[in-house]
Amino acid sequence: MLKELIYLGVGGALLAKEKVEEELSELVERGKVSREEAKNIIDKAVQKGQEEEEKLEKRIEESIRRVLEEMGVATRKDIEEMIEKLKKEAE
Repeated sequence: MLKELIYLGVGGALLAKEKVEEELSELVERGKVSREEAKNIIDKAVQKGQEEEEKLEKRIEESIRRVLEEMGVATRKDIEEMIEKLKKEAE
């Protein structure tokens, strides 16, 4: 389900990007903005989108980490520490 939500968000972002590009192309054709200005707007939008994607990924990771912690699921680090402890006890 999480993967589907992410795909939905990415799909929506792509559609929005295409719509913005179309509108900017029309503005360029009508002489309302220069190609340089349109490119800058698109570049800033892409950068902002990437920043928001990174923030979302971090929030999802933190949420998953909290849920696993609340469930008492052992982390890789916990398991590795337990293995080392058992190895030392076996010596």
